[in-house]
Parts: sequence; C-alpha cells; structure tokens
Amino acid sequence: MTPPASQEMPQPEPMVAVGRGPTYFLDRLWRELGGTALYDLLVHRAVAAWFLLLAVSNGIGVLNRFRAVDAWSWAIVAHLLSGVSLVLFFVMATWIALVRSEPVAKAAGLMPRVIALAAVVSLFALPCLPPLADPPTWLLFLSAGLAFLGNGLAVLVLRWLGRSFSIMSEARKLVTSGPYRFVRHPLYVTEELAIFGIFLPYWTWIGATFFFLHLVVQLVRLNNEEKVLRAAFPEYADYALRTAQLVPRVW
Repeated sequence: MTPPASQEMPQPEPMVAVGRGPTYFLDRLWRELGGTALYDLLVHRAVAAWFLLLAVSNGIGVLNRFRAVDAWSWAIVAHLLSGVSLVLFFVMATWIALVRSEPVAKAAGLMPRVIALAAVVSLFALPCLPPLADPPTWLLFLSAGLAFLGNGLAVLVLRWLGRSFSIMSEARKLVTSGPYRFVRHPLYVTEELAIFGIFLPYWTWIGATFFFLHLVVQLVRLNNEEKVLRAAFPEYADYALRTAQLVPRVW
C-alpha cells in the first residue's frame, strides 16, 4: 500500500557505537561468563590450584636450598625461614580459596580481574630479571629478613581475614578488627614488604623499574577493591574515615 504523499516514510536511526572502547568486547565477554559455573571453575578453582602450585614449587625450592647448605650462617637461616613462611602462606591461601564464602559484590567488567591476575602473575618474571653481580652480604641478609618478616605477617593477616580473602575485586565480609584496626589493607602492606625484600638482590635499574610498575598495578587493584567494598557495605565510608589505607596516620 502506497502511503499518502503528505506523509514521509520514517528513516532508520543511524547506528552509533557508544562506549565501544578498547575493552568493550572484553567487558561483553565478561557479562556473558561472569557468575556462571564455567567462571567459577576457571577462576575460583584455578586460583586455588595456582596457590597450590606455588606452595609445592616453593616447598621444593626450600628443600633444595636446605640440602645444599655447606656452612650455616644467620643469612642462610633467615633465607630458609623466609621460604618456609612463604610456603605456609600459599598453603593457607589454597585452603581459604577452596572454602571461602560466596562474594556479596564483585567489580564490574573484566579489567579489574585482569589487573588482579597481572599483579599476581607479574612476580614470576622475577627469575628472568638480571641479579646484582656481587651483592653484599648485608643486602642478602636484609633481603631474607624482610621477606621472612613480610611473609610471616601475611600469614597472620590471612588467618585473621579467613574466608573473606579474595584475589579478584570482590566483597565477602567487612573485617575491621585485628590488624584491620590500624590500616584498611594490611595484607597488601605485608605482601609488599616481603616482595620488596625478595627484589633487593635484583635491584638493578631494570629490577627497580619492574618493582615500581608492580606497585602501580597493585594500587590500581587496591582501588578497585575499595570501590566494591564501598558499594557493598554502607558502613565502609565511616571505617575509611577513621582508618588509614596503608600507613597509619600517613596514607
């Protein structure tokens, strides 16, 4: 049927690509997979398997170093204790990753998860970095001591955090007691203390650059977690006002 001459045929609206930035298709893929059984299998179970692999590989490394000791020194003892505490941390993280509760909120989009995985996986580039040619004994002792202290404190914080532990930017339960009375992210502080100690024997300009890039990624990851916690727990705003983020009375 031919329309009257006085009427105009409606023209289709032009297709406009809105919000299709570099991460558009990745975010769309996340919306399709997030919350499905496949996501739980690939991410949550994979995280537990990843920590278990780290526990086993580091445990073998500690055992090999122990067998290779010819003459004992305080530096060697600190180095071995650092390795043992790191293994304990990964064992505890494996168990908590398997039994932790379901999150009540998650970060939107795929990029926060990419950032979280990048922060964890980036540490495995460490053996590829050029070490110092002849590091002094005091530096090795400082490295082992900081790694032992940081890993030991991380085990205590992880034990306090319990089933609320997350790798991705997720919220499970708001913990404000124990070490969380002093700073909002004590696990980040203890981990970075240990990582700084581990990096010391690789403190060339390449190693230092890599370490600071790692810090930047960690800060982005931390801010992603803050957004999720603020959205999930209204009381988080008051907690943030009275509690420093990383350094008491400073930051």
